[in-house]
Amino acid sequence: MYWQMLQLALRRPGTVPALLGLAWAARRRGWYRRPPFLPLPPPSYLAWRLDTAYGDPTARPPADETERYLRWARQMRRLR
Repeated sequence: MYWQMLQLALRRPGTVPALLGLAWAARRRGWYRRPPFLPLPPPSYLAWRLDTAYGDPTARPPADETERYLRWARQMRRLR
C-alpha cells in the first residue's frame, strides 16, 4: 500500500500535501522509536481501512479512489 501511494505521489504531485497530512494524522504512536523512523500509519490501521472499504484487508484500490480518499480526508481534517 505504501508503494502504491508513493507511485500516486510521483504521478500526481498535487496529492503530496494530502498524503503527508494523512500520514501525520494516522501516524503510529512512538513512530520515532522504531525503524523506519517515519510517521506512517501502522499496517493494522491500513488493513482495517481496506477491510471496511473493500471487504478485503489485502485489497489494492485504484489510484483514482485513493486520490479521492486523500482529498476527502484532507477536507475532513480542515473542518476540525
